[in-house]
Amino acid sequence: MKMIAGLGNPGAEYAATRHNVGFMLADALAARWDAASWRLKQDALVAEARLGTEKILLVKPLTYMNESGRAVGPLLSWYKLDAGDLIVAHDDMDLPVGTIRLRKKGSAGGHNGMKSILYHVRDENFPRVRIGVGHPVHGREQVIRHVLSPFSAEDAEKIREAIDYLLPAVECIVTEGIDLAMNKYNPKKEKKPKKPKNAETGNAQDEPDGSAKQTETERKLDG
Repeated sequence: MKMIAGLGNPGAEYAATRHNVGFMLADALAARWDAASWRLKQDALVAEARLGTEKILLVKPLTYMNESGRAVGPLLSWYKLDAGDLIVAHDDMDLPVGTIRLRKKGSAGGHNGMKSILYHVRDENFPRVRIGVGHPVHGREQVIRHVLSPFSAEDAEKIREAIDYLLPAVECIVTEGIDLAMNKYNPKKEKKPKKPKNAETGNAQDEPDGSAKQTETERKLDG
């Protein structure tokens, strides 16, 4: 059995906000897997589904974001699951809107919902599904306003595309493991182009310095 917790805030006023992309992914997975109706259990909404022979619990904590662990921790204990059976999906301000990143484990990275889960689960060894929501320029009040505000039409489309992309990625985590899923679905880093080699020395040749060119031009103009 696996538990997939999508983080967010309960209530219609928060449904379309940046902080609720975890809920959005949980709802999309429930629809994809034809999950049973959501029901209230241990301060969360829980829906059961199956992926092949694997039973899956989809979880949306109702404790509000900063207390997410207060729902997830007791649910893990109730179903006698280990941290390795847990997958958590949440928003990430450090990623551009619509960018996704799968992680095998790690710290909370400044995310209060993740801090709460780590406190209650007391183990960081569980996969995370991070969905980029972008970052405001600066200021704590701006950050709070940012995550609790809805997406623009353009950004909402990026989030829909990200969630569609993540549906098979989450299935891959469940059926084939996080390592393979990371390798298959994480965006690839662009390789820097190699510098051309100097024909005489065989060493990498530096690109011409723009400032040197400017100096030479100025010298010519000065006569």
